[in-house]
Amino acid sequence: MSYPDPRYFGDQGEVSAKLRVAGAEPDLTIGSSTVMRYLATGASTNGRFGLYRFDMGPRTPGAAAHFHRTMSESFFVVSGTVQLFNGERWIDATPGDFLHVPEGGVHGFRNDSPAPASMLILFAPGAPREAYFEVLAEVAAGRQFSQEEWQEFCRRHDNYFV
Repeated sequence: MSYPDPRYFGDQGEVSAKLRVAGAEPDLTIGSSTVMRYLATGASTNGRFGLYRFDMGPRTPGAAAHFHRTMSESFFVVSGTVQLFNGERWIDATPGDFLHVPEGGVHGFRNDSPAPASMLILFAPGAPREAYFEVLAEVAAGRQFSQEEWQEFCRRHDNYFV
């Protein structure tokens, strides 16, 4: 394993860091008990990764078992207890627990606990996941799809439910 090829060729470095403060408003609300913060989108990282904070209320469903063909997905539990599916079984993950799922790995998540929970979700490379999450918010608000429309939507966003 070695370092990748350089992407920056200047001699002095540059001022380019972007801070998102903890108190910033959520970017998206899904249903009545989930809020998302787009910490770093694929667009803002030139496709290298996407990092999202997912805050769930008590007893909040998440994602059923699925996999991705083009990206890995990783989960880091910040607070509460999140149930993570590792392809074989559901595991109660608590603050500091981390699950990495390579491309093709079956996984899922939810909050079955009676308390709120938060986690960071990292996609690599950084796909445009915001559009996927925004349609999920529309579905939670009542938007309906035919089975064919839903399957096409999932394919377009690299989600394959099992």
